[in-house]
Amino acid sequence: MTNSSSNTKRSRAFIGAGVGVLMAVGMGGWLLTRGHGAAPDKDAPPPPLVTVVVPSLGHVAQAVSLTGLISARNDLPIGNEGDAARIDAVLVEPGARVTSGQVLARLNPLTAQSQVDNATATLEEARANAAIAETEWARAQRGEDLFSKEETERRRTAAATAQAKSKAAEAQLADARSRLAHTVIRAPTDGLILTRTAEVGQIAVPGSTVLFRLARDGQIEMRGQVAEQDLSRLEVGQAAEVYLDGLAHAFTGQIWQIGAIIDPATRQGTVRIALPAGNPALRPGAFARAEVHVGARDGMVLPQTAVLTDDQGTYVYVVGADGKVARRGVSIAATRSDGLLISAGLDGHERVVAIAGAFLRSGETVAVATPPGKSSSATAAASAGGQRAVALR
Repeated sequence: MTNSSSNTKRSRAFIGAGVGVLMAVGMGGWLLTRGHGAAPDKDAPPPPLVTVVVPSLGHVAQAVSLTGLISARNDLPIGNEGDAARIDAVLVEPGARVTSGQVLARLNPLTAQSQVDNATATLEEARANAAIAETEWARAQRGEDLFSKEETERRRTAAATAQAKSKAAEAQLADARSRLAHTVIRAPTDGLILTRTAEVGQIAVPGSTVLFRLARDGQIEMRGQVAEQDLSRLEVGQAAEVYLDGLAHAFTGQIWQIGAIIDPATRQGTVRIALPAGNPALRPGAFARAEVHVGARDGMVLPQTAVLTDDQGTYVYVVGADGKVARRGVSIAATRSDGLLISAGLDGHERVVAIAGAFLRSGETVAVATPPGKSSSATAAASAGGQRAVALR
């Protein structure tokens, strides 16, 4: 009985000790878990370090672009207005500036000169006959009693007929002289010789052979094609910058005519831009492009590296106050030398990831790099400082 009682006491002591050990282990595990649950995992990788920019307020000039060719404002074809004749001499070359009435070429005058000589002889004969008829008519008038009425009427009719033949001969002579004058090809106005097809020995046929092309007064223009939706934004008198391939500088022109119709095939209209005359670089036929400024537009300017594009559209990554990046869709209004002009999607106070945004995921936590020479507080102040003006290009 005594042994049994002592065994029972010994068993209770072992059980109590075991329970105490289990409670101590449990308490220690709980404390260990509580003490290290809020501590960061030393083996976890650090968040990506990114550079951010705050969008700046920018202005961009809106322009309508067009392409076309340099042309003479008034392209005058010059040909032979007389009879067909062989060209004896060509006196000007393309690029020459001429004055009104200046001789450009000479045709063989032999045929025209012979016609003048014949017409002159005919006129002299007609005038002589007219003089004789007038004398006889005058004699009949003085001696009415000596001549019969029939003879008097005949002489009057003969005098009138002779006068008519004389006038006809005068007209024929004038026509022959005009034909002779047309053997000399002259410039109809001041201008610039654009092309020359006249060659010595060539037969100049009136109405079918263009011997020269002349730019009236040397005036040059650009004839461009503009999309239908942009044509309504243009007005006569607007300035335009015209660019030629191979030349770095632009030529300043002015719209002087806007087409009245839209080509139904291309859905484009014609715009004519007057350019300064006398510049040898403006050669008719050269390809040109032009920009006509039609106003300005405000927006947010971002570096091109900050703006990304995928199949869902154009977007940027914005760093929130919690350090996480979020995708933000934006609209691009124009391209500038200092970046892209954003017309929608930003208000100018966001912190936008400037570089390597394509390697981030929406919702990912990042660390913002502090620019050298600035404290983190200065960076935060700059981020919240709002918009800064950007000078126009």
